[in-house]
Formats: sequence, structure tokens, C-alpha cells
Amino acid sequence: MAPRKLTGSANAGSLTDAACAILLTADPADKARLSHEMAATWRSGTLATIGSERPPARPARPKRPALLPPASVPRRRINTAPAGRIALLHAIAHIELNAIDLAWDILARFGATTELPREFFDDWVTVAAEEAKHFLLLSDRLAEMDAAYGDLPAHDGLWEAAETTAHDLAARLAVVPLVLEARGLDVTPQMTARLRKAGDDKSADILQIIHDEEIGHVAIGRRWFNHCCNAAGLDPVSTFHDLVRRYFRGSLKPPFNAPSRDRAGLTADYYTPLAAGR
Repeated sequence: MAPRKLTGSANAGSLTDAACAILLTADPADKARLSHEMAATWRSGTLATIGSERPPARPARPKRPALLPPASVPRRRINTAPAGRIALLHAIAHIELNAIDLAWDILARFGATTELPREFFDDWVTVAAEEAKHFLLLSDRLAEMDAAYGDLPAHDGLWEAAETTAHDLAARLAVVPLVLEARGLDVTPQMTARLRKAGDDKSADILQIIHDEEIGHVAIGRRWFNHCCNAAGLDPVSTFHDLVRRYFRGSLKPPFNAPSRDRAGLTADYYTPLAAGR
């Protein structure tokens, strides 16, 4: 199925149609640009229909980077050498590219099949636009370092998590924003500090922007996870434990960034019972 051209509201019949067009866009820069464009169109009110277009099983991807099993991707080290910092930024750029697709996928996959208020769509359009912003910041920074997204291998673990939760909105929310994105809140401050120690304040500033906005993304995930649980008459905390144990491989790894998690509304009763060694 060939990617469809999307250049504005006149070419998007509905929000899910636009989401699928973005998912089927392979070029990362085009995907990010179209995400910003469609977010602006949605916010303007000129596109108001949710639609019923179903997303592809997998998003389109560029020929590079090569996607390897997670265990086969070389470990990255931050040091004063540019190569270590490039490897780190490349890995985060790959995460952010996946995050763009995950936001559009949740809109298209569940938007037409689940009774959800307008605020759900507003929130995930915002997430998609901010993930696109993060990818472009990292891509531009890599270019300043004479590198580019695609230069290094990457893994496909994030989309594997999407595939295992494609049937259940609550499961998707539990695993993607509340486990995987929350993990970013734990590790990003340390990476930011090490970049500053290496004298790379430009890269550190980008990671700080990502961290601060990801707090909002985790908050959105928690809000809509609780919405799903409340609508089904389920306790959010115990349901979270059940879904993570069922659909997430492994246990949650401390140390946890409790202040950032608390700001997102992801309190310790959600995650500490699932921590490694408990």
C-alpha cells in the first residue's frame, strides 16, 4: 500500500485518515512535518471528523537504519568523544520516531472503535506533534555533529510492544506510556547530566526539553488509562499490575524518578510492586 499524500485539511477526510497517511509515510522528516501540519489543522477546527480508517499493522519505515533484535544493538557510551554522544542521540531519535507512530496509531486503532470524548483526540494529537518536535530537534543536532538518523542500527522493541497490545486500549496505555515512556523519565536526567559533564550543553538542552514534555505524555497515558478502568468499573492500580504482568516482558527497573513520575500522576503504588527484585 503506497503512502498517501497529505498536505493539509483539504486532503484529509478525517482524523483517522490523516493518522493512517502519516503512519504510511516512510521518510522520517516528512512524517514529523506532516504530524505538525495535521496537529495544526486539527486544532484549527477545520478537521472535525474522527473517521473510521484502520491503521496498517506496521508503519512505513525508511531503508535505514537497520532494525536488529534489542540484544544485538551495540551498547552506547557517553563520553567526550563525539561518537558516543552521536550513538546516544541516534538511539533517542529512533525512540522519538516510534513515538510519533505510536501516537497516531492509538488514534486510528482505537478512535473509531471505542467511545471516547474529544479530549482523548486532542491529547494524542498533542503527543504526536511533540514527539515530532523531539525527533526534529535530535535530527538537527545529529546534522550539526556530521551525522544523521539512519547511520547506526536500531531495534524494533517499541513496535513489538504496540503489536502485543493492538487489541486493547487499556493494555496499550499501560505498557507504552506508563511503562516505556515512564522509563524515559527515570533515565533521561542522568543522560542529561553526563552530556553536560562532557561539555555538550546543546544536546543536554534537547534532552531536558524531551524530559519535561514527556512528563505530560505520561500524564496523558495515566489519565486515559484511568478513564478506561473507571468506565469498566475496574480499579486502575490493580488493573495496571495485571496488564503489565501479562503484556510487558520483564520487570520494572529501579531507580525510579519519583518526582517526575509524581508530576505525571504516576504514583508509587502503580509501579513499585512491579519493580525488579520484588
